[in-house]
Amino acid sequence: METAMVQTLYDIYCGPAPDAASLPWRWNLDPVLLAALAALAFTLLRERDGHTFAALGLFVLVVAFVSPLCALASALFSARVLHHVLLVAVAAPFLALALGRRDWRAPQFAFAVHTLLFWLWHSPSAYAFALSSHAAYWLMQLSLLGSAIWLWGVALSPRTPLGNACALLFGTMVQMGMLAALLTFAREPLYDAHLATTAAFGLTPLEDQQLAGVLMWVPAAGPYLLAVLWRLHATLAERGLDRRVP
Repeated sequence: METAMVQTLYDIYCGPAPDAASLPWRWNLDPVLLAALAALAFTLLRERDGHTFAALGLFVLVVAFVSPLCALASALFSARVLHHVLLVAVAAPFLALALGRRDWRAPQFAFAVHTLLFWLWHSPSAYAFALSSHAAYWLMQLSLLGSAIWLWGVALSPRTPLGNACALLFGTMVQMGMLAALLTFAREPLYDAHLATTAAFGLTPLEDQQLAGVLMWVPAAGPYLLAVLWRLHATLAERGLDRRVP
């Protein structure tokens, strides 16, 4: 009864919170979404290069929006954070690489915009707004994904100096870690939408929020660290410094 009352306050895109028994069957086959993904695939696969990156990025988007993870995010804030980590730290770099060597510019502005949006959409009031309608939900998702693609495009571009690229990646990792720490060490649950939906998965709302903080803190840092190593290797290879001296 309490769960139903909480859910009626929101118009969540992926539907009401599932329980463990119904979750495996909660695939999202929204025809508008599937058509949008097909159009994106057609657009990306028209590029000369980057087909592998395009396929990987599209696969991550399918996991995020079509698989039962979409419905699970209606129940667990930790699943929502995992969903966002997949968007900004996994799908976004693949899609940025799939778009090829575009003239990505304004690294400081890209970092500022992405950081602002990431913190904004994880604030309790903005998060509640994002669940209030389908339009608000997609505003959250597309702004996070779009700003992340811009950030990754700048960071991975060979035209961006190595120092600037590493600063962008480390800065993003640090700001995510700061938000994760706030979630992990908060003394009370902050998100009303999940107060009555976590028990079906054996978690209290506070435990769910703490799990979300850990996911944002530890696993989410991996792609950024790998990208720093990749940029270092690419720079050394370009300068011929990665060859062993005979």
